[in-house]
Amino acid sequence: MDIATLIAASWSAGVNAYLTVLLLGVSGRLGWAETPEALQQMWVLIAAGALFAVEFAVDKVPLLDSAWDALHTVIRPVIGAAIGVAIADPGANQLIAMLLGGGLAFTGHAAKASTRLAINSSPEPVTNSLASLGEDGVVAAIVVLSMTYPRVAALSAIVAMICFGLLAFVLLRLARGGLGALRRLATTSPPGP
Repeated sequence: MDIATLIAASWSAGVNAYLTVLLLGVSGRLGWAETPEALQQMWVLIAAGALFAVEFAVDKVPLLDSAWDALHTVIRPVIGAAIGVAIADPGANQLIAMLLGGGLAFTGHAAKASTRLAINSSPEPVTNSLASLGEDGVVAAIVVLSMTYPRVAALSAIVAMICFGLLAFVLLRLARGGLGALRRLATTSPPGP
């Protein structure tokens, strides 16, 4: 595997680490793609599958998903770093692969967590579920693409990183503006009779 696969898989791990590990591991175990053997071990696949199932459910519940994201602020970058090291060629500098994998996973995680925090300011639950399904779809597409067309997948991950970042910025500004309006409304006294 090459640097392009490392970029795509590590960034994807920042958005959904367990789905990324599960897809890479199953694909390698079934012989669909050449993936790190460490990800193909049965206990890794079982753990990743179970944790993906938990995340799939938790991710649909407003505020609970933000608590899950807060817990994963360390976990996702660590998994991204491990994926980076596992994917890097044996002759590559493992420290650079670890830092690149962890850094890309952190950017994916930060964009996801901040976007979800902004979405949670909306009172309806549908947006949260749609965002969760969309994130899983993007991760699945990029990981699968990384195994067949790594450069396209890396470019897609970079574009997704930029789009997620811009979306997070816009949503946080809108949420901040909406909260400010609610505060102003709450502090103004009602008109007298």
